[in-house]
Amino acid sequence: MSSSPSPANSANGGDTTNAGNGQDLNLLHFLDKVRLAATRDAKEDEGEDSPTELNTINSAGGFLVVSPDKLSVKYTNMNLHGHDVGVVQANRPAPVKCLTYYFEIFVKDSGVKGQVAIGFTKESFKMRRQPGWEVNSCGYHGDDGFLYRGQGKGEPFGPKYTKDDTVGGGINYATQEFFFTKNGAIVGKIPKDIKGHLFPTVAVHSQNEEVLVNFGKKKFAFDIKGYEVSERNKQQMAIEKISIPPNIGYGLVKTYLLHYGYEETLDAFNLATKTTVPPINIDQGNAIDEDDSPYALKQRKILRQLVRNGEIDAAMVKLREWYPETVQDDKSVVCFLLHCQHFIELLRVGKLEEGVKYGRLELAKFVGLTGFQDIIEDCFALLVYEKPEESPVGYFLEDSHKELVADAVNAAILSTNPNKRDAQSHLHSHLEKLLRQLTVCCLERRSLNGDQGETFRLHRVLDNNSTRR
Repeated sequence: MSSSPSPANSANGGDTTNAGNGQDLNLLHFLDKVRLAATRDAKEDEGEDSPTELNTINSAGGFLVVSPDKLSVKYTNMNLHGHDVGVVQANRPAPVKCLTYYFEIFVKDSGVKGQVAIGFTKESFKMRRQPGWEVNSCGYHGDDGFLYRGQGKGEPFGPKYTKDDTVGGGINYATQEFFFTKNGAIVGKIPKDIKGHLFPTVAVHSQNEEVLVNFGKKKFAFDIKGYEVSERNKQQMAIEKISIPPNIGYGLVKTYLLHYGYEETLDAFNLATKTTVPPINIDQGNAIDEDDSPYALKQRKILRQLVRNGEIDAAMVKLREWYPETVQDDKSVVCFLLHCQHFIELLRVGKLEEGVKYGRLELAKFVGLTGFQDIIEDCFALLVYEKPEESPVGYFLEDSHKELVADAVNAAILSTNPNKRDAQSHLHSHLEKLLRQLTVCCLERRSLNGDQGETFRLHRVLDNNSTRR
């Protein structure tokens, strides 16, 4: 299956400054992956602040009283006309980096006319009008069961609600819809045609009307978690209905294993596909081009295992013996990553003094070179912490970092194949290219929704699928 190592190229000459030659320009990709590991828990994964209480500053204060805990509101005035509404928004807008947002009200007293309303409004909403009576607002009203969307005239929507009823309002960001509930059951849904951040809003409009608001501190009457599971299942079912070429998945897995040099797993995979009933045969019309993937398979497997085991010196010896062109430039990306990993392995086993000497000897060569400085600083920062594995630079000590270094070595070897398809074919397998395209499409779809909805995380999708199995 594997080919024999290629002979060394002429090592004389060539511009190798600052991660220099053409091969390394592609391998810079792996330095970016190191930086990504350093920031993986940063801004995009930060949670959003959700509404927790009513906003007593921006409200129709002359017509209502908000309780001290800011979770209930009562209409205390006389309803003389349409601008005497007691309306109040939440203290924060609904979060948008999620599948759904939901809140509820309990009608403690329906008052004289039962003109209670629940909905969503923009921050600029006129705070003496019912939600849905003004543009950029939506409201489900209790006195008539109508839904109002940006004008004084409503449309039939659901049942009326009154004293002792629990009513909820939600946003489904995946479908871009508002939905409303009554006593734990969905009443209906409508397209969400309002852009930007929206505030959960409640209104009372006749004497003695009083509602309690639940932003999630107490259990909801409606099973919002079950609703989210149902929505995700609908998405999954829609995906599973998409027609794909027969057994294309097996071709993708096979080329992935070939690309990364997982020879033993590949052998087991090939055996498994032959022993299934019926045997799996990939239609050649739908087969994926494997051309240079078997290249140096055995050598790549050995080098990956050496890096995984932390035997970096042995890996360097093998590279110099089998593929000297990959390390002929001692300031290349591959050399840098291997030297960093050797430094890390010394610290891992407590050889701090030896690690410092090695760093001064090998890593010092990269100080001041464009593309390396920040990673060198983070790597040396491991020396500062008593428990480096718990520090902000602890990701260097994780197995995933070893895999990244092994991937870089693997890519460097594949780049020496004279029959390679293109300048970047050694960086990604077919499966990874497909997943990268999936990520781009999901991000674009979210962008079209005004950057609202769950932020796409491939690892989260894969974890969820494996949990379901």
